[in-house]
Amino acid sequence: MPLQSINPHNNKLIKTYKEDSTRQIENKLTAMQVGFANWRQSSFAQRAALLNAVAAALLQQKDALAKLMALEMGKPLSKGTIELEKCAWVCKYYAKNGKQMLADTIIETDYSKSFVTHNPLGTVLAIMPWNYPFWQVFRCLAPNLMAGNTMILKHAANVSGCALAMKKIFETVQAPAGVFDVLMVDSDVIGKVIEHKAIAAVTLTGSTKAGKAVAAKAGSMLKKSVMELGGADAYVVLKDADVELAAKECAASRLKNGGQSCISAKRFIVDKAIIAKFTEAMVGNMEKVTMGNPLIGGFELGPLARRDLRNSLHEQVLRTEMKGARIYWGGSVNEVNGAYYPCTILTNVTPGMPAFDEELFGPVAAIIEAKDEAHAIQLANQSNYGLGGAIFTKNNKKGEKIAATLIEAGSVFVNIQVNSDPRLPFGGIKESGYGRELGVFGIKEFMNVKSVAVR
Repeated sequence: MPLQSINPHNNKLIKTYKEDSTRQIENKLTAMQVGFANWRQSSFAQRAALLNAVAAALLQQKDALAKLMALEMGKPLSKGTIELEKCAWVCKYYAKNGKQMLADTIIETDYSKSFVTHNPLGTVLAIMPWNYPFWQVFRCLAPNLMAGNTMILKHAANVSGCALAMKKIFETVQAPAGVFDVLMVDSDVIGKVIEHKAIAAVTLTGSTKAGKAVAAKAGSMLKKSVMELGGADAYVVLKDADVELAAKECAASRLKNGGQSCISAKRFIVDKAIIAKFTEAMVGNMEKVTMGNPLIGGFELGPLARRDLRNSLHEQVLRTEMKGARIYWGGSVNEVNGAYYPCTILTNVTPGMPAFDEELFGPVAAIIEAKDEAHAIQLANQSNYGLGGAIFTKNNKKGEKIAATLIEAGSVFVNIQVNSDPRLPFGGIKESGYGRELGVFGIKEFMNVKSVAVR
């Protein structure tokens, strides 16, 4: 079955890629085994040099790579440039800090000497989505290469060009063979790849459904996995919040990457005393947003990544309306070739509606009324997901306490939208997955934590 890349702006085929044959898959995986055997013996200085060279190549090619993202998944050029700069940052961050993060830890015991050290596990299979074609890969690639692991990528079919561009970068900087490679395969062969002896661990960013399937397969092979899955992030706006600030941050989060981000806010839980003011402020922020061809500068929103995803999103909006919600702003589809969807605000949203219970992957905001602070926290936690969240209040001490102890999520920010950051661990709980990427926790996920004692 061919892998196709289709321009979501006009629904035209960009390129068809041939899938790897069984023999090609075997050859690539065997080469990764050899590559790991060599790479694990490299020094931290050698690993850092490679990451710094990759960072430089990303920055040098960022205009061309941003254009590739715009073509394959509709990301506006300016947003693509920011994504690539962030990829360079994570490479430089681990190049600078990785050695210290993995330093041996001395443990006081009755032995003459005892300590904990970290050894790399092997080749990590990375199964990545289309929404951040470079960042999703580099946020797990950089720490693992610095740790001495190697990685083979199975990317989403519609961004196959981006996957091959990453491979080309590693070739350009003359990376050692078997450190990074790309599998050109469809999802139906992933189970066999996970079973292969060359694969030591699996990381997946994607839907909860895909995560459950991959996690089950990895678990059956006793191979460690990290799952970064969907989210229905709740932003809680308390009655003492700065409404204008809250609406600005909430709108920016909901429209992050065209709403196609696991950590963009989906549910806005607002105290009844300020909900009318907040709703109008959200409209004010959204009506200023321009949408158009991602290859033309000046547009903040491009199309969604695929037309079928646009249609599924609209169907969720209509099902939510049928259950009693109101389409307060937007919500209409212009039947053109592209996969465009307008900024949309839903009000009167309650539990049991798709916009409350499901992940809406697009620029659709669900506004939910809370009777008071306790009710707002209850509604925020009334979800199968637990990736991120935010609290808006003028009382930072109170906001910090709620964020730290009461909201069920992997990341909770106060008075600002959630963002991933190389310095902070990132991941979720419940059906948003498990394990952590980034920070010191991310570099240790796929390591053998080994105790050593000397008599």
